[in-house]
Amino acid sequence: MKTVPDNNIHLLGSTEKKKPSLSFIVPAMNEEKTLATLFEGIKNQAEKVSSRWEVIFIDDGSSDTSWDVMLNLAYVHSENVSAFRFRHNRGKADALALGYREAKGDIVFTMDADLQDDPKEIPRFLEKLEEGYDIVSGYKKKRHDPWHKVLPSRVFNAVLSRLVDVHLHDHNCGFKAYRAEVLESIPMYGDMHRMVPSLASFNGYKTGEIVVEHHPRLHGVSKYGWGRIAIGVMDMTTVSFLKKFRDSPMHYAGKAAFLLMAVGVLQLFGAVVLMVLGKDSGVLMTTGAMSALTGFLTLNQGILMENSTHERMKSKRVLPITESHRHKTAFETVDEDDYSKSISNFQTA
Repeated sequence: MKTVPDNNIHLLGSTEKKKPSLSFIVPAMNEEKTLATLFEGIKNQAEKVSSRWEVIFIDDGSSDTSWDVMLNLAYVHSENVSAFRFRHNRGKADALALGYREAKGDIVFTMDADLQDDPKEIPRFLEKLEEGYDIVSGYKKKRHDPWHKVLPSRVFNAVLSRLVDVHLHDHNCGFKAYRAEVLESIPMYGDMHRMVPSLASFNGYKTGEIVVEHHPRLHGVSKYGWGRIAIGVMDMTTVSFLKKFRDSPMHYAGKAAFLLMAVGVLQLFGAVVLMVLGKDSGVLMTTGAMSALTGFLTLNQGILMENSTHERMKSKRVLPITESHRHKTAFETVDEDDYSKSISNFQTA
């Protein structure tokens, strides 16, 4: 009788769990006084939770000595620090996109360079990821910012959470942790760095949230002004559209087109009635014709968008498969010698 020996059975959970490698992406612009302190804080925490970690500094067009500080850190800590410099200010999204491309860790953190994010929170982010989340976002419950910055942020977060069904108190928080696979699926451009949890939800990735301590700014000045509110509204509109209509743009354009054409037809009908009654119908005739024409053009635009989506789906469609098991089928052949060898490894006389 032949049996399978116990020493050839290996369960996934039977070996000691390997600690994940960590990458920390730190974009900075004119933060010369904070970088060394921030690095020491990251280093102290990273060494406690992982044997493999790196810090990636990106100088986003600084006019102070931030680049010199980064170079010095990269020289002194050459095994753990990388530094990159843009020729001019590109914005946080481009800086993060570069960091995402260069990061080698299993878990990727993003942090602001102004010391308002506290590295001591790093172990708590990892604990939250262990609960099964793909992204963990910080929540600055107690903020050291002026009211005119906090209030619009609160409104923005509430509306965005409702629109995209990703319920976070603080979508804007730059202190986040991601599993590396998440970042591979997210295009980063414009001001979309605040929308990563929303964009990731399109592929089924789950986002959790933890309350983090928010320190007052000690050096430098905030890089954000009132213009950020308008940009945030536009980005929120874009993400909401993508969530509902990215694979079926005609559903959006078609509704708008038929509404405009219906309004146009009603206006033209009203213009005809006025003409029959001998009254002036010029304005109604003009607005009706414009509405109908706009609806027709919107419908054609929808057809073009739908065709573009169709071509994209044919060439490359990414489906959010998290696990798979594929059995051998009749369409695949198995080398008999290899099969015999593999069987013999599990059999004893």
